[in-house]
Amino acid sequence: MAKGEGAESGSAAGLLPTGILQAGERPVQVKKEPKKKKQLSICNKLCYAVGGAPYQVTGCALGFFLQIYLLDVAQVDPFSASIILFVGRAWDAITDPLVGFCISKSPWTRLGRLMPWIIFSTPLAIIAYFLIWFVPDFHQGQTLWYLLFYCLFETLVTCFHVPYSALTMFISTEQSERDSATAYRMTVEVLGTVLGTAIQGQIVGQADSPCIPDVNASTANRTQSSTSIKETQNAYLLAAGVIASIYVICAVILTLGVREQRESYETQQTKQMPFFRGLRLVMSHGPYIKLIAGFLFTSLAFMLVEGNFALFCTYTLGFRNEFQNLLLAIMFSATVTIPIWQWFLTRFGKKTAVYVGISSAVPFLILVALMESNLIVTYVVAVAAGISVAAAFLLPWSMLPDVIDDFHLKQPHIHGTEPIFFSFYVFFTKFASGVSLGISTLSLDFTGYQTRGCSQPARVKFTLKMLVTMAPIVLILIGLLLFKLYPIDEEKRRQNKKALQALREEASSSGCSDTDSTELASIL
Repeated sequence: MAKGEGAESGSAAGLLPTGILQAGERPVQVKKEPKKKKQLSICNKLCYAVGGAPYQVTGCALGFFLQIYLLDVAQVDPFSASIILFVGRAWDAITDPLVGFCISKSPWTRLGRLMPWIIFSTPLAIIAYFLIWFVPDFHQGQTLWYLLFYCLFETLVTCFHVPYSALTMFISTEQSERDSATAYRMTVEVLGTVLGTAIQGQIVGQADSPCIPDVNASTANRTQSSTSIKETQNAYLLAAGVIASIYVICAVILTLGVREQRESYETQQTKQMPFFRGLRLVMSHGPYIKLIAGFLFTSLAFMLVEGNFALFCTYTLGFRNEFQNLLLAIMFSATVTIPIWQWFLTRFGKKTAVYVGISSAVPFLILVALMESNLIVTYVVAVAAGISVAAAFLLPWSMLPDVIDDFHLKQPHIHGTEPIFFSFYVFFTKFASGVSLGISTLSLDFTGYQTRGCSQPARVKFTLKMLVTMAPIVLILIGLLLFKLYPIDEEKRRQNKKALQALREEASSSGCSDTDSTELASIL
């Protein structure tokens, strides 16, 4: 639901005045109708786009830093940390369809239908986010503390992001205006990933990294380490405060600068399909299953790198004070190359972009696995990884519309399934993220990870190297093999486009309007 909620409201049903369906007696009324539609100003679009930053900023900070924070700063044992990470991500996956369902049943108010969710979830979300990065004095219930506030934050940020995603369909009744606003949004969201990585990494990187040179270190060394770890805890709290402030500012700008419009939903005439019937039809559509399977493996590969990169740089490569800069290099590279991949897939086709973009990380991952620690080589690999991350970020949302168009050609009388296509892709991706983080952290526990150690046993270093290099390579290769089974190539896509255009023209001539999946997908 996070990505598809409100899709039905974007259809053209009911947008044409009744006079256009009559015998041409009132041509003036038909011409006047478009003039009543208020165009979005640049200010409106910027205010809308800013609302996408909180989800990306907090998501990057948690994705890259939560694992090393739990292990080395909060001093949670690896087994408990694996439970926190897995349950938190799995719960995040479950909340998307749940919150989307609740929003679909909520009534309209003076503030709109979606805005109340954004307004009332924001203060609770920033409190929960801040408490994730707070180390309580008690040690016995730490696991429950982090599990509770991590799950609570994921629920509240979903209550913000799901209605925000659906708001795209309610800021204007004009497709061109929604597309333009979405272009602003995607730019801000990509910049938000860089901002989250930069703020968290640079603030935390300024503090002395807490570690104990030897597990049997003297009391004096442990006292000195305790002072150091207190500084690091305060640095994490400062970063959380800065990011929470950005969250609030963005929410205020969104609320004051965007007005939710009701017309597009009120005029929707198509009856919604029962959820479980639509789910059964979607899950039986072959191209969708093959596309999800391919991206599931490639997404798992990049999630393994994301979740373990800080520990890998700190202990395996020995770059304790450089990992935040390496993360910034990855995200900056991804930001710069997204437009290049957009041009590439338009010029050479989407399947070709998948093979070239995602496989481009493999040689560099092999290089890291075989070479000794080298900072320059690591920066080169970080930039190359960012190029592949950009392709992995862009391509799923570019290829899902083709699958939906293919589905509509095979099921021309079935409408309203777009939210299922998008929300279950998000669900599977988030659930896989929880599995990858849980298993990788658990494997560190089995190999003897030492909390707050300045160095780790050889087995731990080897495990981290495998989690960041060889395991992602294997997952990427499996994903690329699955993409060979994906049936929608450029020729098939052009055929589907022509067939859909013919169906739309036929529907338009008969006075009918159906849900436009391509419009929804381009907006997402």
